[in-house]
Amino acid sequence: MSSSNPAALANVLRGLAIDAVETAGHGHPGAAMGMADIAVGLFGKHLRFDAADPNWFDRDRVVLSNGHAAIFLYSLLWLTGTPGIELEDLKERVDYARSS
Repeated sequence: MSSSNPAALANVLRGLAIDAVETAGHGHPGAAMGMADIAVGLFGKHLRFDAADPNWFDRDRVVLSNGHAAIFLYSLLWLTGTPGIELEDLKERVDYARSS
């Protein structure tokens, strides 16, 4: 998740969260909106990880236990290129939230 324009990347995270909440018809994008700049800084400059190798033993990990930030975490997985996470997966998370 590298970008020559970190503000634009943070706005993509915010937009994904807003779209998910609007599509689901409930929820709150506050956590994702407030943490977008932090995530861009962490993933872009500080964390050691390779999304293509999720079993890398010495990788840095981010643990965030906050239900309001679940779509934010899925968005981060998608933006970092985690294998098996596609944009359709984000839409499924929204569909799940709508049906629950």
